[in-house]
Amino acid sequence: MKPKMMWALAAIALSAACSDGDEGAAKAADAPVRPVQADAQQPAADLPPVEERELTPEELEKGRFSNEWTGVVQLDTTGAGVAVRNPEKWAQISAEQMNTGAAFLPLGGEVSGPSVYRVQILLDRAFFSPGMMDGYWGKNTSKAVYFFQQREGLKTTGRVDSATYDKLAEVAGRPEQLVVSRTLTAEDVKGPFQELPDSIYDQAKLDCTCYESLTEKLTETFHTTEALLAKLNPGVDLNTLAAGQTVNVPNVRAPDAKAQGQIAELSVSGRGSFVHALDASGRILYHFPSTLGATYEPSPQGEFKVTNVTKNPWWHFQPALLEKVPDDRPDAKIPPGPNNRVGLVWMSLSAPHYGIHGTNKPEAIGYTSSAGCVRLTNWDALFLADKVQRNTPVRFRDIQGRTGGQDASGSGSRVDSIAKARARGDST
Repeated sequence: MKPKMMWALAAIALSAACSDGDEGAAKAADAPVRPVQADAQQPAADLPPVEERELTPEELEKGRFSNEWTGVVQLDTTGAGVAVRNPEKWAQISAEQMNTGAAFLPLGGEVSGPSVYRVQILLDRAFFSPGMMDGYWGKNTSKAVYFFQQREGLKTTGRVDSATYDKLAEVAGRPEQLVVSRTLTAEDVKGPFQELPDSIYDQAKLDCTCYESLTEKLTETFHTTEALLAKLNPGVDLNTLAAGQTVNVPNVRAPDAKAQGQIAELSVSGRGSFVHALDASGRILYHFPSTLGATYEPSPQGEFKVTNVTKNPWWHFQPALLEKVPDDRPDAKIPPGPNNRVGLVWMSLSAPHYGIHGTNKPEAIGYTSSAGCVRLTNWDALFLADKVQRNTPVRFRDIQGRTGGQDASGSGSRVDSIAKARARGDST
């Protein structure tokens, strides 16, 4: 994936199938999932390609401010009054401003700038992920705020007032600095880095679907856009940084942050485009924005279980399962890496050929549709994978057009594709 600003690129999934990636996985019940080692060659995830196109700024902004998610929640609009105009601008974001400036409140709507970025960093640290942080308010940030307010017993407006900001800072650990100076390690700057060819078959020849640049790796490491990293480090060529050099980065949650409790259930919302990890009482432990299936290629509906976790999965390109790809095209197995179409981890579900996984386009999470599976950013998917147990229930709700893993009509392009392949004796 060539790094691009979030408002300039997103992906639309137009293909048919989404299938599993844990062939030969251990079947031990009631045991914690034991992810494979990063350097182990794993069976291919039987996932299809997605056809992608660049969205216009108007289309992406429409997705950013889509209110469809509010149809599955109960916003508190009492006493909302007239919104105060936020004078901040995105261009005002800097490392100094982030650490010394005051937050402008209340916050929400079509705004951008330092206060939005502060809230996004605090949400990330509080385990209510806003996805890829970009300094712009949008539905991913608003959703995270809403569900944080709901859990903490605050007024559920989806906007940030002083009470919400103070509680958010408390849960986030009241960091002294929201932007920190990070001394890069050898692991931070380790490659290889290589340009990813467009052709599926050329990708199959690679040793890995690696990051295309150090900048891309840093954006995923610190959950933020290339544009914001550049704003925090004016005049610095991020691609030429070496171990021992320092770089200003958002003070995000640690990848190995202590678990907030035992996950008893995963709740996946179709219309809301989010995943919740819940404890036994139904309390939200972790919130993640997600990309799910479209109405023409929906995710399953009902209750399933996590059956296995595979880190660094291979991806199996199978024309036989695809409605929009000629059957006579050969299969291909794409090597692991962050730019693999399933990202850095695959959590298979008991629904055949479905899973929760990462992505090669984190900037599009929450704004687009997928081929039926559940996509998270790579960092959110890895974080969840390290804390979920085998046999954890996964409940899909408000999924349009499908019940029990099939279309409401009992058929569909994905179901028909798999049936077509099996009729020929192809492996699915």
